[in-house]
Amino acid sequence: MEPQAFEATVRATCIQKASREEFAAFLLVAKEYGLNPLTKEIYAFPAKGGGIVPVVSIDGWINLVNSHKACDGFEFDMEHGEGGELISCTCRMFRKDRGRPVTVTEYLSECKRGTEPWKMQHRMLRHKAMIQAARYAFGFSGIYDEDEGEKIAEMRDVTPQDEPPAPPAAPTEAKAAEQAVPVIETEVIPPTAKADGLPNAAKDSDGFVRAVMARFAEATDGDQLNDLWETLVEPNKEHLFPPDEEDLLGAYRRREGELV
Repeated sequence: MEPQAFEATVRATCIQKASREEFAAFLLVAKEYGLNPLTKEIYAFPAKGGGIVPVVSIDGWINLVNSHKACDGFEFDMEHGEGGELISCTCRMFRKDRGRPVTVTEYLSECKRGTEPWKMQHRMLRHKAMIQAARYAFGFSGIYDEDEGEKIAEMRDVTPQDEPPAPPAAPTEAKAAEQAVPVIETEVIPPTAKADGLPNAAKDSDGFVRAVMARFAEATDGDQLNDLWETLVEPNKEHLFPPDEEDLLGAYRRREGELV
């Protein structure tokens, strides 16, 4: 297939509103994880503030897990109440190089959404548990499921106002005299991020996450790794989206395993 035809096909299938740079970034993510956009294993939502949010379908997540060389299978347990109502789903993800499985429990009350797919509660909650267990077990980062992708695309809305605010009126001579001492507005930046030269987590969470992951990779022992978490991640958690925090935890666990 010609490059132009391929681009047009992929855009029409899964990423219509994107610049060429965003389209290239999307293809790099797909290639990194070995996912096929033409079969909707991966697609993207446009973010309101610009950019795209890469979304992996359940077929894509299953492909990621089953094709991982360390995968040794996974299993589920459903928990029901006395009246038979669904409460939670637990996924145990097994790795060939570990003696114990990674176990994750997802609760219906925390995950359920008022959308058509969630009418099949057992199936959707099983998907949620499997995806989270896969993240913890194999460290998949920078990709999201559909529910997460929709939320992130909506939350990161930095669209400017339609009409900019009117400029302040020029002060009178008397008012200017009262304001002889200038008031300097300063930007409040988390002290740990500022001191370490990291991006401001409140304004650039993606950049902050990438920078912290790089610090994790440079850690030479467990104490240094733990210190990085305590001094960089903990003070900035309020500025991070749940998937960002999960990405950081996955990177922390991977490096922790490498240092053992």
